[in-house]
Amino acid sequence: MPSGMGGLVRYFDEYKSKIKFKPGHIIVLSIVVMLIMFFLYNYGNRLLGIR
Repeated sequence: MPSGMGGLVRYFDEYKSKIKFKPGHIIVLSIVVMLIMFFLYNYGNRLLGIR
């Protein structure tokens, strides 16, 4: 008799990641990345000596 699950097997039903981020951390990290990009866009040429 064939299986009732249609051949689908789940091996990691209860897998838990060891790395967890709170939503506040993600927001702060994205703001920091935006500030770095803004700073480099405006002042990066002078800092790197590129004209």
